[in-house]
Amino acid sequence: MNEPLWHNGWYRYAHAQASPNFGPRPAGAQIDLLVLHSISLPPGQYGGDEVCALFCNTLDWDAHPYFQGIRGLQVSAHFFIRRDGALWQFVSCDARAWHAGASHYRGRDNCNDDSIGIELEGLEGDTFEAAQYETLVSLVTALGLAYPIRHVAGHEHIAPGRKLDPGPGFDWPALRKATGWSAEVFPICSEDQAKK
Repeated sequence: MNEPLWHNGWYRYAHAQASPNFGPRPAGAQIDLLVLHSISLPPGQYGGDEVCALFCNTLDWDAHPYFQGIRGLQVSAHFFIRRDGALWQFVSCDARAWHAGASHYRGRDNCNDDSIGIELEGLEGDTFEAAQYETLVSLVTALGLAYPIRHVAGHEHIAPGRKLDPGPGFDWPALRKATGWSAEVFPICSEDQAKK
């Protein structure tokens, strides 16, 4: 007998590590937006446990000078995809994670209310690994089957001028092609503009 892909908003193929940084979604919220981010702690250093620790409020603020600037920050994302493609989940997709901040997209404010946040281990503007795209495509496809996803955007698209991630190093056309989803689901990017 096959196990279900989802259980109370938790994805079967993700390593689960529950974050305390979440809350209920507003009544009637349509979970129809995926927001892609990039993160590394300290910036540009990969492979450690610092991102997971940040999302779980266990980061040692004194372990690196950079952490002093984010001391006390309480944030989370639903998912985190490491450089090697390993997938972690911190918040049930049925709950509201704290990843978007002040935001506006498709005519709505407060994107945390009705979005699912996916962090990719990386730097704004840098490229991402093939293993990350492979995991991301599988995850996005599974999310599209479980939730009424109608939009996929970057943090840069929902908080322009405030956020720059995942940045120009992220291959939006490749994600669109791999999912087979309509172009209307994705933000207009410079590659599309150049072809017009």
